[in-house]
Amino acid sequence: MSIQSPDVSFSRLFSGIDVEVPLLNGERQRYTNLDSAASTPALQSVKQAVNRFLEYYSSVHRGMGFKSQLSTNAYEAARRYSIEFLGGSSEEHTCIFVKNATEALNILAHRIAITPERPMVLTSGMEHHSNDLPWRAVAHVVHVGLTPDGRLDEDAFDEILARQGHRIALVSIAGASNVTGYINPLRRLAAKSHAAGALFSVDAAQLAPHRRIDMGALDDPEHFDFVTISAHKMYAPYGSGALVGRKDTFVERAPLLSGGGTVKVVTYEDHVWAETRDEAGSPNVIGAIAMAAAMKALDQIGMDQVARHEAELTRYALEKLATIPGLRIFGSRDAEEASQRLGVIPFEVEGMSHVLVTAVLGYEYGIGARNGRFCAYPYTMHLLGLSDEQIRQANQRIVEGNPSHIPGLVRVSFGLYNTLEDVDRLAAALTDICEQKFLGTYHLDPATGDYIPEGWQVDFDRYFSF
Repeated sequence: MSIQSPDVSFSRLFSGIDVEVPLLNGERQRYTNLDSAASTPALQSVKQAVNRFLEYYSSVHRGMGFKSQLSTNAYEAARRYSIEFLGGSSEEHTCIFVKNATEALNILAHRIAITPERPMVLTSGMEHHSNDLPWRAVAHVVHVGLTPDGRLDEDAFDEILARQGHRIALVSIAGASNVTGYINPLRRLAAKSHAAGALFSVDAAQLAPHRRIDMGALDDPEHFDFVTISAHKMYAPYGSGALVGRKDTFVERAPLLSGGGTVKVVTYEDHVWAETRDEAGSPNVIGAIAMAAAMKALDQIGMDQVARHEAELTRYALEKLATIPGLRIFGSRDAEEASQRLGVIPFEVEGMSHVLVTAVLGYEYGIGARNGRFCAYPYTMHLLGLSDEQIRQANQRIVEGNPSHIPGLVRVSFGLYNTLEDVDRLAAALTDICEQKFLGTYHLDPATGDYIPEGWQVDFDRYFSF
């Protein structure tokens, strides 16, 4: 089918897009970044905002110098903007700046009220480890099952709520999978969770750069109580993120981290917590400014336009990859579903290690992809259809310090800067790989599990050093 070409001009908005990298054959080629689900390059406007602000940077809060007051004003403006970007309100919600969504979820796990009456947290089998492991430390975690192709089984979700809803304190679900790109029916799940008396949290690290999020007012049955995001996935890789959630959760109990900025009064015998107590120590002001600048840029572009751009790339990629013999796509293969998912495509090449495929893409084609389990180990094993015994054996090899030959997938993922040319390069490279036409002779490093080509030498200090 014919498609409308994505807007190539978007690529001009980003830093480093035209950088050339060395290839195994001695040539150089423009780097093709297809790893946005892991991290994204910076928007030019974000770099410019940071550089402008650096002229005035100073410590925030309580400083009376001009630069300190300006920095405090900018930092608090970034906080308000973050709440607004996610569809919250400063009257009902607070924003806690963190270094990433993982820290945000750990803070939330520490602050949420887990009681003997409601000792459970409900999450799903598709979650990133960051939306699973923190809950295990504070609650009894129940995982909603999955369909064979990796979608959340909503019938199983309903059945768990019907049986255990009165014992569930929180439901925490990924906005979208970082492995398959599936987008969960969040508002519907939120309404069901609230009807059972549970709070509802969205891990939006993957979703926020690609779709508009509307937390909603607290009196809306479909509202989100908490949303966590990472700026490094939103074109602002300056070490920031946010936990945006209902204010009443954070007014009692001790914070996860304590120290400067968390207290009103301290004596040798006692202390009194501050109302806002979850940002201990000197904050990452630059990161907050960068994240707000990225949000402003995405607002100006329009999240609907962002979604359309990504859908066209995803549709085109699914159509191209489906024609390559020996390549198997996991999750949805239906190009007509491109607008209902994110541009994240996991796959394998028949007869080849996922590690080797990704190595060849990088060394010989200048394509940055990712392989492995993507910090969603149980989910990836589910998609691969491995037996319990196969999973046990893989786990044992990892525990014994042998990372070689561990099952996994290759993943490509799109950002706003990607173009149809990037997809064409990927399809051409994968066609060569499936036909065993690549140049190098690769050897497995048993210590790391990586494949390294013979003759590869590069002086990284030539490209960057201190």
